[in-house]
Amino acid sequence: AIIATGERGAFALCRPPGHHAAHDMFGGYCFLNNAAIAAQWLLDTGFHKVSILDVDFHHGNGTQDIFYERDDVLFCSIHGDPKEAFPHFLGYSDERGQGVGEGFNHNYPMPRGTTFAEYKISLQHSLNHISDFQGNALVVSVGVDTFENDPISFFRLQRQDYAILGEMISSLHLPTLFVLEGGYDLKEMGENIVSVLRGFERSI
Repeated sequence: AIIATGERGAFALCRPPGHHAAHDMFGGYCFLNNAAIAAQWLLDTGFHKVSILDVDFHHGNGTQDIFYERDDVLFCSIHGDPKEAFPHFLGYSDERGQGVGEGFNHNYPMPRGTTFAEYKISLQHSLNHISDFQGNALVVSVGVDTFENDPISFFRLQRQDYAILGEMISSLHLPTLFVLEGGYDLKEMGENIVSVLRGFERSI
């Protein structure tokens, strides 16, 4: 509601996460798909097209499932290669959407040990897709289990990288809702989320 009334950014502190919840399935601790609910609410309240960027370590299979056959929501996800990471059965680069939704789904599976230097190439590709889509708002599934010390993941992002990630997202100049997803290094999680938000705020 905040970004619908003109605010440039907002953050939804959600637990449990939601991006593995699909049309007819829950999993990965997820029961309600918070990002998908937010995107649909924005469409229902006057936004014509909405983009979802999923930067959680795990593929947002539920979000993809919900919007896979639609062209009013663009979905981009950067995540651990599903050959090695949950959810395993979705998240491959050849999944591009179906029917009218073909071309509105973009997956960037990344290998074990991915650093931010490699990650931000896929991030920039995703931001280019979002820019070309010309949507009215952006929902970010923001998970910080991409952190180098996360106990269940295998990327190597560091604290300072999250501020840059926020800055890059801000460069789209879209009303943006950040929705919390994963992050399992509980000692560092809060600081990493704050780094994303501060990076975004600095570039407004």
